[in-house]
Amino acid sequence: SIQLIQIFPPRGMARRSKEGCCSVLQMNEDNARFGLLATLILIYLLCGAAIFSAIEHPGELQAQKLWKMRLRNFTQTFNVSPAELMAFLRQYEEANVAGIRVDALRPRWDFPGAFYFVGTVVSTIGFGMTTPATISGKIFLIFYGLIGCAATILFFNLFLERIITMLAYILRWVHERQLHRTGVRMSSEHRRGSAGDVDSLEGWKPSVYYVMLILGVAALLVACCASAMYSSMEDWSYFDSFYFCFVAFSTIGFGDLVSSQKEHYQSQNAYRFGNYLFIIMGVCCIYSLFNVISIVIKQILNWILAKIDCRCCRRWQKKHFRHHRNAVRPAPNKTRQKNASIDTVCDSETDGRRMSGEMISVKDFLASNKVSLAIMQKQLSETANGARQTYIHHNGFSGGIGALAIMNNRLAETSVDR
Repeated sequence: SIQLIQIFPPRGMARRSKEGCCSVLQMNEDNARFGLLATLILIYLLCGAAIFSAIEHPGELQAQKLWKMRLRNFTQTFNVSPAELMAFLRQYEEANVAGIRVDALRPRWDFPGAFYFVGTVVSTIGFGMTTPATISGKIFLIFYGLIGCAATILFFNLFLERIITMLAYILRWVHERQLHRTGVRMSSEHRRGSAGDVDSLEGWKPSVYYVMLILGVAALLVACCASAMYSSMEDWSYFDSFYFCFVAFSTIGFGDLVSSQKEHYQSQNAYRFGNYLFIIMGVCCIYSLFNVISIVIKQILNWILAKIDCRCCRRWQKKHFRHHRNAVRPAPNKTRQKNASIDTVCDSETDGRRMSGEMISVKDFLASNKVSLAIMQKQLSETANGARQTYIHHNGFSGGIGALAIMNNRLAETSVDR
């Protein structure tokens, strides 16, 4: 069945309430916070690259100089030509022995190399191709990674909010177009929502599965485009390039394949910029996709627990009430019991097992095209309605989506000015 939505009235802007203005101000404040955080992370990366380059680059130059001298002495002592020795080492490398790189690599601790390294640190990719060798560099990495990883995780969560907001508006627009095609119009009594906000879309929620599908397609497109670039620039096969994209974008970072490590490339500066750009886009898309998939997995787990709990209750009642049916203690109402176990409302204040304040319904879960899933579904509805929750706290915390959403809400509730 097609659900009705509220179409914006012609003079909707003139009827905006104070709560709507506060929501707009809060949205602008969140966008400003997101832009400020991105700027600070970029400055943080540049400063970290300069510091790591100053600490590690002199030792790298000294090690390369010592290696060239030892290689020259080895070839002269054993009367082996450098070409034969390199061919032997290449065969050794092709035998899948770690630690051998025959091709000339770019300097790892010049400024571009150090910038690539700090990017893999704060994004938690950690390829392992470049690691600090000095004690001072290792000590600095501990404190640098502590702050950088925390800031980057916050950036990913804010990016996820922006993506969810954009997708919610897109899905609402598609839904409105479908209603216009079918000729469905709003009745006069449904012109305004229960809270008096004319922009609300009462009774309609975008599907989380659509969001998951869109994010999956976006991540796939980014990976395909990046794989085409890597296969041509790194001389990898397209499958190896796609494999590298998944390992890098998901921040697994094995280190068996690492991009932008050769000494020379065609259009080297453009390729390095494209490499940075694709890694940032890919990590953001995969992170957002992982968050949405985790919500679906959590809903499946809750559904399984509900089924197990329902069966355990039935067995317990069947065992304890089988021989006690009389006029004083009648048989339990199976219909009522079944309905109570299926439609179960669990809140974070009443059930410690579920901290997200979500509503679980097995019937709705079985109807996969009409499922309302937890916090993500609630956020999609709010952002699509254009009326975000007015969480204007003095401490700056907001609801949000993602791994830190629940903790942000708890901090906002507990941090009260006294």
